[in-house]
Amino acid sequence: MTRVLVVNHDRDLADEEVEALRRRGYEVKLCLGPIGAMCPVLSHMGCELAEWADVMVYDAWATGEPDGAAALIAGLRDLHPDVPIVLSASGMEPDWVELAGPHRVTPLVGAPTGDRLASAIEAALAPAQ
Repeated sequence: MTRVLVVNHDRDLADEEVEALRRRGYEVKLCLGPIGAMCPVLSHMGCELAEWADVMVYDAWATGEPDGAAALIAGLRDLHPDVPIVLSASGMEPDWVELAGPHRVTPLVGAPTGDRLASAIEAALAPAQ
């Protein structure tokens, strides 16, 4: 069973994502991100939840502002390079998203429906072409 860490500061949306993924057979844990709790990544320390996960679904705006989100994603990629990240952005894709290289993410722009989340997760987990 694929383990998914959902990180989203919007509790209602996070709950919807978690339930949609569980219905599709994923094992899921939830984190409200740095707005909801202390974040070890912002202190340049590893994250136990990220270490548990096979893949992360991360809200692009989890820190509440774009520069913080870019730094947080870069920190996650540096500290946990083997855990793919699906970066969800319900509006527009941030201009700092990297599709290749060490800070690579799989973007998911638009409504994070269960089917779209599952497709993005499978794309993120697929071997790099």
